[in-house]
Amino acid sequence: MSRHLHYGPARVPSRESPQGAVDALLERGLSACEIDFEGGFWMDYEFAAQFGQLAAEHDITLSVHAPIAGFMGHAERGKKLNMAVGMLDHSAGIARAAGAEVVVFHPGFLLGRTREDAIDSIVEQLGELRDRLEGKDRAVPFGIEVMGRVREIGSIDDVCEIASRLDWVRPVVDFAHMHATSDGAFLGPEPFVEALQKTDAVIEPGAPFHIHFSDIQFANRNETKHLPYGEGTLRAEPLRDALARFERPATVISESPDEGSTRAIQRVLEA
Repeated sequence: MSRHLHYGPARVPSRESPQGAVDALLERGLSACEIDFEGGFWMDYEFAAQFGQLAAEHDITLSVHAPIAGFMGHAERGKKLNMAVGMLDHSAGIARAAGAEVVVFHPGFLLGRTREDAIDSIVEQLGELRDRLEGKDRAVPFGIEVMGRVREIGSIDDVCEIASRLDWVRPVVDFAHMHATSDGAFLGPEPFVEALQKTDAVIEPGAPFHIHFSDIQFANRNETKHLPYGEGTLRAEPLRDALARFERPATVISESPDEGSTRAIQRVLEA
């Protein structure tokens, strides 16, 4: 795989030891890994630091996915917001320890507000979070993920708007989610190129695209579940061809439910 592109799984392949995790990635020819905290924190700072050091020695790019409840834009200040801030703060601390490229998080919900008001709230609360992180030397880049819910916040335009207003926040382009919300429109390179152009316009020069990819099942333009590769209609060839049109490096994370699918996508991207 070219140094222009790093590719790997959305889960650390071994929780037993940092060496075991890196060995498992190298055995499979993988060059990226997302540290999976969606369901909660399982990695301590010592594991993160060792994992990061070993990964760097082998040119493996790391990222962190914050817990699902770690989103900004809460309509009310209180327990849920405080909990989310704590989760994102801790995610940033682990990311700093591991030398991770970005902390991925979800954009939250409309909660009965207009899109504009929800985005303003997300930007405001992220700004407050940033002040807290700077005070702790945890001011790492954050990545806001495109979501798979058509009537909620989190479209490519939503996340690019948020990223355009905060120079440390980047869009995380989830093509499975976009395939779902477009009712299966991501069949050729052009929709991929269009999404990447929007993303390219709002992230700093040299920073890589951060991309989530898997096959997907959807209904009524909402995602229902990630599928083994080949069972749905999303393919990796158009992504590969679209990325070739950009100078920007890319990290692609497979959110496939099985290792065989992650390998199948890898073969296409490396071809």
